[in-house]
Amino acid sequence: MTGEPADAATGRRALAKASWRILPLIALGYGFAFIDRANISFAAQTMNRDLHFSAAVYGLGGGLFFLSYALLEVPSNLLLARFGARRWIARIMITWGALAAGMMFVRTPMQFYIMRFLLGVAEAGFFPGVIYYLTHWFPAEFRGRAITRFYVASPLSTVVMGGLAGSLLGLQGRLGVAGWQWLFLLEGLPAVLMGVVILFLLPDAAATATWLSPVEKAWIERKLAADLASPERHADRGLLRAVLNPVVLAFALVNVVALGSYYAFNLSAPQLLGQATHLDVARVGYLVAAGGLLGAITMVLAGWSSDRSRERFWHLAIPLLGSAAAYGVLSLTSDPIVVIGAYGLAIVSNFGIAATVWLAPSDVLAPRSMAISVAAINAIGQFGSFLSPFLWGLAKDATGSFHLGISLLPIGYILAALVVLWLGRQARRRREVGFTVGRHP
Repeated sequence: MTGEPADAATGRRALAKASWRILPLIALGYGFAFIDRANISFAAQTMNRDLHFSAAVYGLGGGLFFLSYALLEVPSNLLLARFGARRWIARIMITWGALAAGMMFVRTPMQFYIMRFLLGVAEAGFFPGVIYYLTHWFPAEFRGRAITRFYVASPLSTVVMGGLAGSLLGLQGRLGVAGWQWLFLLEGLPAVLMGVVILFLLPDAAATATWLSPVEKAWIERKLAADLASPERHADRGLLRAVLNPVVLAFALVNVVALGSYYAFNLSAPQLLGQATHLDVARVGYLVAAGGLLGAITMVLAGWSSDRSRERFWHLAIPLLGSAAAYGVLSLTSDPIVVIGAYGLAIVSNFGIAATVWLAPSDVLAPRSMAISVAAINAIGQFGSFLSPFLWGLAKDATGSFHLGISLLPIGYILAALVVLWLGRQARRRREVGFTVGRHP
């Protein structure tokens, strides 16, 4: 651009290169991860029938993934920092892809539990590891857009999963293999291949990136150093202090509600939509795919808007309240058109939450504590993802419908929104009087 300062032009080139070289790789990786953790929602109806699984068995198996994920998330992130992002992320993808494909061999409830638990062990640390990794590439003022461009793989993977589900389940009986087995096999193996690609192409840091010039590397390192020295972020005071930081615990509570509620609903969403609309599995898949496309648009816009305004808390509270409204409507009606509309609002709101829930902590936590803090927030949130599907399944078995589970979801979302608004108010007050969040005078 004519007249652009040299330093600004250098930064623009450096960030553009990083965006094109890094974000597509990790976005594809996360897309495969999301498919492999959630594709049981489409396999459920025929798998549960073939293997005689109750809703409680399915819910416990669905949730066990998140238990092992939570237990090993912090250790995995520490190992990533030790061994480097390239090798550790590749290891994660190769092992979870093999296990995801191995789900096709499940025959008993215990085998189902073991495989879902091991899948969580394999994938643990991928998401917070990537968030931490991005803090070593993108300065704070650009990080929201970077995170949402990577995280947009989540709703886009829903588009792919929904679009393919009917076709893969339609392979029922080919070579003596059930449709749900084909689904696990053909959606698991690409993650293994992607892990090999990442091993060769993903740089550990800007300093090792051959496609950055020395001047561009220096610009990134200088901007990140300035973030590290920012007075608006409290200092890193060790592992225990990072985990017990009130900001970390508050966002962990919000994450418990957001993740737990999302997965409790989504692991049964195809069944619920099929019952309400009387559509076959292929058309339900297209409906889920359409929701994923709306979610992708929402994530990009939410990240852009939050970065542009440098406001994080209202950008998180509004979609939390939108989710509460959506599930409230779903609990009150069975009209097919209203159910589809409320489902669309739920998906848009949930991905709006996903786009912003990691931006607010990064605005008030020191970059040096981000690895452990993000891992702790996500790990605690995963316990909600473990308990909620199991309790959801118990409620379904006890009442014969999803109504009780859906009716309870709005309460959690409203409470989470109130926590976020309170946290935002405290952050503003402390900045006004010269203090920082999590730091006492």
